[in-house]
Amino acid sequence: MAKQASAERTSEGRMSLGQHLVEFRKRLMISAIAIVVALVAGWLLSTWVWNMLRKPVEDLVVAGRDATITYGDITSGFDTKIQISLFIAVLIASPVWLYQIWAFLAPGLTRREKLYGVGFLAAAVPLFLGGAYAGWTVMPNIVRLMASFQPEKDAFFLDARSYLDFAIKLLLAVGIGFVMPVLLVMLNFIGVLRGTSILKSWRIAILAIILFAGIATPAADLMSMFLLAAPIVVLYFAAAGVAILHDRRADKRRAKELAEYGIDDVPAKDEA
Repeated sequence: MAKQASAERTSEGRMSLGQHLVEFRKRLMISAIAIVVALVAGWLLSTWVWNMLRKPVEDLVVAGRDATITYGDITSGFDTKIQISLFIAVLIASPVWLYQIWAFLAPGLTRREKLYGVGFLAAAVPLFLGGAYAGWTVMPNIVRLMASFQPEKDAFFLDARSYLDFAIKLLLAVGIGFVMPVLLVMLNFIGVLRGTSILKSWRIAILAIILFAGIATPAADLMSMFLLAAPIVVLYFAAAGVAILHDRRADKRRAKELAEYGIDDVPAKDEA
């Protein structure tokens, strides 16, 4: 039966629903195993990472503020260490699970789409890590800003879980924001989006970015939200510029090819 199913797949060039589910389970298991293995490294690195994340609070103490991180119950310390370890494991294993997603989708893509996809993965991982680092460099300013709203004579006590949740959300949000323009450019390269369509949608994009920043930033203040949204907006317009330049080159190349056959080029119609 297995040989017959394999032969059907080879002859028809496509997979049945059952084969898709088996393939999905295989990719999911490999990703899960990679994260579990990386969890060991995450546990070993968790103390160092936690010391780096809590450094903005320690800077407040150096500046003369009565600030400290507190643990609300007896399991808070262990829960915090587990959460940090899992976060590190997902980052370390990201090349593996991203590749598994790619391997699951690749059979249904054309050769050109596969090349664009490989380029996207090659750019997405370092950009995400770079965005996470950028979020970490901005975090001390946000913590300092939040502390400035409290009178200096009052103690600034931060719950460990809440502070860690804030730090992880901030790093993930900025990391995703750095990857977003690459995704838009990839969609443009495979012909899904025109550069002018990306540019014309700037109002909706800015609204979506602000909503995303508001959800990702737990602090209930406008300043933190705009500090997160501003660089993502800049990257969005940069992606639109790259896509427009690519469209112009693609249109010129298409016009030249059509001219060889005596066909007048019909400009691509951009959607509003």
